[in-house]
Amino acid sequence: MAKAKPHAVCVPFPSQGHINAMLNLAEALHFMGFHITFVNTDFNHRRILRSRGPASLAGLSDFRFASIPDGLSPSDDDTDKNQDLVALCLSIKRHSAAPLRDLINALDDPSSGGPRVTCVISDAFTSFTLAVTHELAIPNIFFCSVSACGFWGFFYFKELMQRGIIPLKSEEDFTNGFLEAVIDWIPGMSKMRLKDLPKPLQTTNPNDALLNHTKDEAQASLHASAVLFNTFHDLDGPVLNAMSSVLPPVYDIGPVSLLCQHIHDPNFLTSADDGANLWREDASCIEWLDEKEPGSVLYVNFGSLAVLTSEQLNEFAWGMAGSGYHFLWVLRPDIMGGDRAVLPPGFEDETNNRSFVTSWCQQEKVLCHAAVGGFLTHCGWNSTLESISAGVPMICWPFFGDQHPNCKYICSEWGIGMEIGEEVKREEVEMLIKELMGGQKGKEMRRKVLEWKERAVKAATPGGSSWRNLEKAVEDITMK
Repeated sequence: MAKAKPHAVCVPFPSQGHINAMLNLAEALHFMGFHITFVNTDFNHRRILRSRGPASLAGLSDFRFASIPDGLSPSDDDTDKNQDLVALCLSIKRHSAAPLRDLINALDDPSSGGPRVTCVISDAFTSFTLAVTHELAIPNIFFCSVSACGFWGFFYFKELMQRGIIPLKSEEDFTNGFLEAVIDWIPGMSKMRLKDLPKPLQTTNPNDALLNHTKDEAQASLHASAVLFNTFHDLDGPVLNAMSSVLPPVYDIGPVSLLCQHIHDPNFLTSADDGANLWREDASCIEWLDEKEPGSVLYVNFGSLAVLTSEQLNEFAWGMAGSGYHFLWVLRPDIMGGDRAVLPPGFEDETNNRSFVTSWCQQEKVLCHAAVGGFLTHCGWNSTLESISAGVPMICWPFFGDQHPNCKYICSEWGIGMEIGEEVKREEVEMLIKELMGGQKGKEMRRKVLEWKERAVKAATPGGSSWRNLEKAVEDITMK
């Protein structure tokens, strides 16, 4: 009798970047012989169906999609708007364990048509799964889809609080230079200013929900069976080594998007580009890029969560206009919060022959296009890895979460980006674009990022360090 396939239940944190990364990992595990059940929230399941159509979540006989409630009140299912992040974090922690337990029990029923559940692959910020897997006595492998340096910063929130460094003592600490204080005692990390650590620490409220939630979620990794990181050792060796001495077994298995480039299954239709986008994509931007000279276009995208003020939007717009370069700008439908983005008067006339503005796109395809020579980014970890993997240097405007430590590493450690000041000014935006696209520093960053690309590709190629680490993790999981 043939041995049953191992069965992984994959539970991403319910936001765009986390879903994409987990879906790439699930695709790689499927290729390595796993039966997969991929679990979205009901809200996001409906969003994907609306944006991509029923075929996007049809799956395969051994790669199935399921959903569980997030505990929030039903919304109007407006696919253009994100849920409130803090409310979502707290709600899934309180309400999603029981539905997940019921799902796993149903999957283990012989009538389900699949093998019994072998393990749960949990996003590192969905620790509610631990109670379920402990009760059911199955391994729970955490997958960290934020950066290693960002996660390590979240992990050390606990000690920063114990030392009385955070939360901030008063509002004056935002402007009196306190955030410039150097934190040089976190193992494996280069000297970081307090402002370079994850954004949730910038609060004066000891009961701040996001500060305490991210601290607790990172600490919960101590109770996982193993922790997988979406990075590669050449890029993050010191911090990975430091984490390995504290956490359960640590495996660097990234970039997971590059792993998937070595998976060739024409029947498999669940890649992040095809099956996970929460907004409808505009494929016509690729046709526009096809008409442009190599390296001549700046790609601009602030990710799935950043929110701009009208003043920031105007400053970015006129900075791009003043640069004289072609640009492809993704303006997410909800990037202004509750209001639709409105470009400043005269902007379209000024940039008509060299701009393409759209609401969403297939980012990996855009970054890999020969016409793209630079990326103005929020420094989300998926975007950072995709830019490195495509050999594209960056201009950085971090907004949230792990994006500030990412920016620090991009600019100071890896030498492949330049930072825009928090207070966006069109003159600075224009200057940095000109330097990135045509200046001497831009050329040097392009040289360095191509070196990092080569290392990333090597790590994710069969036989490379990340590929071998995933094979080792699979072996350890299936033995348990």
